[in-house]
Amino acid sequence: MKIEEGVELRRLTTIGTGGPARAFARPETVEELQKLLRWADEHELPVAPVGLGSNLLAADDGFEGLVLKLAGDLAKVEGADSERLVAGGGAPLAVCLHRAREAELGGLEFACAIPGTAGGGVWMNAGAYGGEIAGVMAKALVVDAQSARWLVPSQLGMDYRRSNLRPGQIVATVEFHLTPRPVDEIKQIVAGMQEQRKDAQPTNKRTFGSVFKNPEHELSAGRMLELCGLKGYRLGGAMISPKHANFIENAAAATTADCLALMAEARRRAREAHGIELEHEVVLMGDIAVE
Repeated sequence: MKIEEGVELRRLTTIGTGGPARAFARPETVEELQKLLRWADEHELPVAPVGLGSNLLAADDGFEGLVLKLAGDLAKVEGADSERLVAGGGAPLAVCLHRAREAELGGLEFACAIPGTAGGGVWMNAGAYGGEIAGVMAKALVVDAQSARWLVPSQLGMDYRRSNLRPGQIVATVEFHLTPRPVDEIKQIVAGMQEQRKDAQPTNKRTFGSVFKNPEHELSAGRMLELCGLKGYRLGGAMISPKHANFIENAAAATTADCLALMAEARRRAREAHGIELEHEVVLMGDIAVE
């Protein structure tokens, strides 16, 4: 296994920001993954998976730990068997959806709106358009430095945009339980969702996806921030999307500091105008926080 040093995280994130990782590796099997996790544990280094780089904001100073991008067997999608689809944690959800459609299995259509991996989807219980990973997942193989265990959604504590997985735990494999559905019906559902997404979100811009979780309020996070007058608001090279206020665009050589400043301003305005403390959905990597 090759462990690289100084890999720039801006090259691995969809928003295009972030400094160097102290260590970086691409494990291809569960055995390689566990060896790397043990190595990090021995060297007292934190561990973070990068996936497709969406839903991720890395510190401009970088990450003083081991960054993992699952590859090889850990990024494959196995052929569907009856109502079951098995995917590596690093497999793009788009590929999972494609293989499910080929097998005439429905339930994953909502994944067309999630530019992430199967493992990342489990970690945050990703969802869109009324669907979420917990609703279609049978179990996941979770690996850490000491063990590799199959866990079901209830054991993972999967809730709205969260699970009880912690740093150092990596989702190596996901088994989906899907429902038979004709290919044409799957295509029709996906086309409708993609059209909605294209109309509502800045799909052709560099973003990290949704910034904040929707609060328990009659207003969504995006609508709340829109009413605060934040559409198009810019700090440095980062801008709150003119199309959807719950997205931040890399408008011109943005830094993570620019994004964090925008997030802090958005939280401040939502607090003052609506009495709501917005909680960020994006995962923060490195020594950074949202004020």
